[in-house]
Amino acid sequence: MEQLLYALVSMAAGVGACVFYFWGTNKLLDTVFPARGSHATRNITRANAIRPWLFLGPAILLLTVYLVYPVINSAILSFYGPSGEEFVGTANYDWLFADEGFRESMRNNLLWLVVVPAGATFFGLIAAALTDRISWGNIAKSLIFMPMAISFVGASVIWKFIYDIRGENADQIGILNAIVVAFGGEPQAWITIPFWNNFFLMIILIWIQTGFAMVILSAALRGISEETIEAAVLDGASPLQIFLKIKVPQIWGTIAVVWTTITILVLKVFDIVLAMTNGQWGTQVLANYMFDWMFRGLDFGRSATIALVIMAMVIPIMIWNIREARKDA
Repeated sequence: MEQLLYALVSMAAGVGACVFYFWGTNKLLDTVFPARGSHATRNITRANAIRPWLFLGPAILLLTVYLVYPVINSAILSFYGPSGEEFVGTANYDWLFADEGFRESMRNNLLWLVVVPAGATFFGLIAAALTDRISWGNIAKSLIFMPMAISFVGASVIWKFIYDIRGENADQIGILNAIVVAFGGEPQAWITIPFWNNFFLMIILIWIQTGFAMVILSAALRGISEETIEAAVLDGASPLQIFLKIKVPQIWGTIAVVWTTITILVLKVFDIVLAMTNGQWGTQVLANYMFDWMFRGLDFGRSATIALVIMAMVIPIMIWNIREARKDA
């Protein structure tokens, strides 16, 4: 109850501070440039030029403090040693490209980039198409979207129970091993199986992101002209042909945006790997590797170098995504 009270007070304080800021700054602006007197026209013009920056100012300040400054600081730290005080030049970059742990992280990240966006977008598209054709589609959408409300760590805990393994003579509480044993197989430690354990971790993120893809693609499918569908039906096209040859091509731009949005998320994947394996058994990824060097290896220089690699991979995709969004606008 006390925590709920603190949360409500914090929310009220935050909203109140925003209201006070915008009211106060506008009041001050109107006082400095009054819309009356002999210079009323000039004052109004100046006030209108300044007013948008009153709204943009806090956002620009926060972006500078929490985005621009960390990027610049990371770039500087990448040329320094573990303590961030000794200049080492390009030594961290030389280490990076010779390090087996980094190569493993890159391989796994590329594997995630191929599988997760494709899987989440595919299942989201199928779910969007099917749920629009059934009477209880809204209920089905709610169930599919529900994992989006769960944190990555919470989802990992759920899936740990699914992959759980007990001794040979013990009852298997993990759903997957219980099914295997029921069919006469041997229980497996799924998340320790080399190479394949990466796919078991990817399933978690696909499970979470399918709901996101479904919602966006469902809205796009609803935007398709009914006349086009009716014309195809009159021409004798089957439901599958209508879906593949008419609906999908018309929402291809939306599919691409969903794909790239999930791709950006995958490049930063961290929580699932940390909670499930902590990068062991060949499941290391870049974000978790950066975390290891930062908080376990206590090496600011190397962790900053890895962070820059992640940023370098994200930026081109973000630029493309923004351009596509502007085209649609």
